[in-house]
Amino acid sequence: MADADQKKRGQKVKEAEIESKDQRWHSRHRVSLVFGSNDIEDLETYVYTKSGIEFKTVKFHQAKSKAIEEILDNCIDEFYRGHVTRIDTTLAKDGKTVTVKDNGIGFALDKIQVVYTEFRTGSKFKDEELDEKGFLHRTLGQNGLGASATCLTSDLFRATVKHYNTKKEQTYTFIDGALQVEKSKVKSFTGESGVTVEIVLSNEVYKDNIINEELLRKRIIDLAFNNPGLTFTFNGEKYLFKKGLFELSERINAKSAQLLGEDHFVFKGTNDKGKNYKSRYDLIVALNIDMRSEERERMISFVNSTPTYDGGFHHDRIKRLYINHIKDRLERMCKKEKLTLVDNDILAGVTFTIGIIMPNPRFESQTKRKLVRDVELEKAIEEFMEKSMKTFAKNNEKYFELVIERARARVRFSELKDAHKLGKKQRRERVEKLLDANERRDRSNCTLFICEGDSAIGGLRSARNKLSQGGIALKGKPMNVSQASIKEVIENQEFLDIMSSIGLVIGQTSDPANMRYSKIVFLSDSDVDGGHINTLLTNFFYTYWPELFERGSIQYAKAPLFEVITNKGTIYCETPGELESLKKKKEVQIKEIQRNKGLGEMSPEAFKYVLSREEYTKITAKNVGEAKKMLEICFGTDTQLRKDLLIDEEKKTESKSKPAKNERRAPKKK
Repeated sequence: MADADQKKRGQKVKEAEIESKDQRWHSRHRVSLVFGSNDIEDLETYVYTKSGIEFKTVKFHQAKSKAIEEILDNCIDEFYRGHVTRIDTTLAKDGKTVTVKDNGIGFALDKIQVVYTEFRTGSKFKDEELDEKGFLHRTLGQNGLGASATCLTSDLFRATVKHYNTKKEQTYTFIDGALQVEKSKVKSFTGESGVTVEIVLSNEVYKDNIINEELLRKRIIDLAFNNPGLTFTFNGEKYLFKKGLFELSERINAKSAQLLGEDHFVFKGTNDKGKNYKSRYDLIVALNIDMRSEERERMISFVNSTPTYDGGFHHDRIKRLYINHIKDRLERMCKKEKLTLVDNDILAGVTFTIGIIMPNPRFESQTKRKLVRDVELEKAIEEFMEKSMKTFAKNNEKYFELVIERARARVRFSELKDAHKLGKKQRRERVEKLLDANERRDRSNCTLFICEGDSAIGGLRSARNKLSQGGIALKGKPMNVSQASIKEVIENQEFLDIMSSIGLVIGQTSDPANMRYSKIVFLSDSDVDGGHINTLLTNFFYTYWPELFERGSIQYAKAPLFEVITNKGTIYCETPGELESLKKKKEVQIKEIQRNKGLGEMSPEAFKYVLSREEYTKITAKNVGEAKKMLEICFGTDTQLRKDLLIDEEKKTESKSKPAKNERRAPKKK
């Protein structure tokens, strides 16, 4: 049975050829495994301009960039060890030849060839190696691949090492990926020690060995910001910074830059051999908050001076703690206003600049673009953010207000969408309480009277011009929209009926061509309650359609408080003052005075008198900003504003009643 399952083969089968490739072949033919993508990609990043920073998409060649950076990283490692104070980089006019020089201590001359041609060769493999103070070393290179891979993928790689301890120097020249090796004689030197490397990358390996000058300059300046006190030059341009990455944040925008925090944390441990060690983590986080921007957050981050373009653990942890602290701070207000904060409410317009220096960082790959989790770094970040966010909260009240306003705006937007849907649906439905005008062709001459109570509609029904005048009744006082959400407004049946009757939708500007009534007239009792109703209606219309006031569409009618029967017919008086003036007229003989407590008591003739007017009192606002401010004072949630307004008015009244300094009051009569 087993023989039947086996595939039938001939007497001789061609086998797979087993090959063994050397490091040079592997580097040149599998360069993406060492340095990342060997193709040009679009990278969202920034470049330095003369006066600032420009965020843009650049054409980025990961492998070519990383090959040069590996040599720079070796210099930074020596700076961490305390041996380097200056790094000079030049790019020749041909755009191909890069030279990197440091003033460190160099290394043993008999190790030059193996350091630059053999993988897994270096001085940074002992993760638990300690410095003289008992701290773990902090380094970039850990795998012994970078510099040798750069050499093996170069047409020319020339290294000159001036060894501090022996005061000897030697130059090795590696040609065509170290197929040819030339070396100078060992000789003594005077002056600075250090390492100088000259590179021309392989055109065959990288497809194009021209170095992008703008991005190389960016890398040099980034290193200078990450290592304050270390001097860099690039083609003669000097870069030396004292405040580190905070200066990078200031370069983005000096006005919006703020230091969230800068601190270091020390942890103690014991290695496998039972030896005690200390690990130090340096953290700096700066922020730029653009209050006017709605763009998503930007992250600029470095670990041991290496740009972590793809983020990683430090990105995620700092950002999440930042969000959580702000949400916790605003939790009470959100509950009060029934708001839910989303991450974008907090992060929009924020640029994070993050710098971390730590021992033994672990990345997802040799390209070092993404950091993986580190337990001690996590502790450091949590302690750092807890401390820093307390100070941040005290100094950024306007930002917290903006976050809340974004949440409100998002809720309003959602409610406006619902209002729009409901408005479209409502237009097709008949409003039961509407006493509609009969005009069908031209509605621009139609007037809608919003009346106080059903009894007023009865009088309106008999006295109106049926063709052009309509009416709708209110049940008591309408809602105060300043203290209600849009959802609550559109769920209010009275307002929904008014909007449907006129052809208005919350969130949409009123279009005269689509309005069923060109004039809206408030018709209420001539008392305090009637005045209150008029102001609440004014607040409603001005909140959502202020343009109606500009067109003079919103008006109110004063109902006559007195119907006076005289020898010259019935005269209507709107106020007690008008009645008193009428009484003083000798030519008028008053026969009877009827006082109307409300619209329901008005005679049909009085209703006709009111409805026969061509124009009513228009409600207008000379200053839109002042009008909105006053409505907020009168109807908003802050009661203190109303108290202050009343106190101011009382003071004005008192000052008017007081006599001037040179004026004496008349003596009171006994």
